[in-house]
Amino acid sequence: MGDIRPTVRTRPRDSAPRATSTFTELAQQVRSRGLLRRRYGYYWTKLVAAPVIVAASVLAFIWIGDTWWQLFTAAALAILFTQIAFLGHDAAHRQIFVSGRWNDWISLILGDLLVGMSYGWWQHKHTRHHANPNKLGADPDIELPVIAVTAETAMKHRGPTISWLRGHQGLLFFPILFLEGISLHASSVRRVLTRGRLERRWVEIVFLSVRMIGYLVLVFLVLSPGIAFVFLAVQLGLFGFYMGVAFAPNHKGMPVVPRDMTLDFLRRQVLMSRNIRGSRFLDVAMGGLNYQIEHHLFPSMPRPHLRRAAPLIAEYCQDHDVRYTQTGLFTSYAIVVRYINRVGLGERDVFSCPLIEQRAALTA
Repeated sequence: MGDIRPTVRTRPRDSAPRATSTFTELAQQVRSRGLLRRRYGYYWTKLVAAPVIVAASVLAFIWIGDTWWQLFTAAALAILFTQIAFLGHDAAHRQIFVSGRWNDWISLILGDLLVGMSYGWWQHKHTRHHANPNKLGADPDIELPVIAVTAETAMKHRGPTISWLRGHQGLLFFPILFLEGISLHASSVRRVLTRGRLERRWVEIVFLSVRMIGYLVLVFLVLSPGIAFVFLAVQLGLFGFYMGVAFAPNHKGMPVVPRDMTLDFLRRQVLMSRNIRGSRFLDVAMGGLNYQIEHHLFPSMPRPHLRRAAPLIAEYCQDHDVRYTQTGLFTSYAIVVRYINRVGLGERDVFSCPLIEQRAALTA
């Protein structure tokens, strides 16, 4: 099982004070190279292009009319909405503007109005994930309703049907992603309509209503019912699948951190994250999420700087005996599938973090 559990090297306990300063040293190097500077030209180009392309897509949709050729339009819209969601992700992490208010409103417009995803729902969930990636009881991204990625989840509600699904979840993982688009929209609606603290609730309700109701009305006005339903299935399915395959390689199959374990910031972010190596085309296709280590260490770093920061951070981690994991895209998917399949089969040692063994040795 060593192929899915990276070996982690950490410094002995007597170097703990040193560990607390390692991130500060790295941050100084990153800042001195200008990697945290805003990229206004890059982002303004995308911010102007996004609504223009959406408007052009709507006009093209109306012009093409009631035909099965619209399924190609559905596929194009799935890609477009995912790319806009990536841009909203950048804004939510304060990568675009210095002003938090400007970033918030851009996230609301891109996420709620153009894509149909609640910014407030995403922010609440994603902030917790960034604070404690892959930590039991703290990271909502490892508490999935269908796929079990931890021992705790895998052992809950066992029955004949669930056991069968868990045992085959590696094979079912990618097909299930086609339902992710519906799940994202449903979670967004549920978040804005239920109790709990949510800033700009009415703004989100209005934006989501305009996006979702207006989109459905447009689809059924232009297309006949049969084509319309297939169009929506293709667009939502491909949108969810694209979002899923972009986020899936980032942490799944990396060590899971016990509830009672505390790590310094550098190790907490690097050891639980995985980079995907590839070309600049992959950078665009994955919205910069392929530089997951750099993104977790510096969430506000503008996306164009992630590629430049990666070699610096990899070298720094090597110098400080911190495992920096990166692999190819399809290799990462193979790792994820093998990992969650073993989880579903009940192989409990899959979940253990290599850091546990070292901690036990140090305290013996």
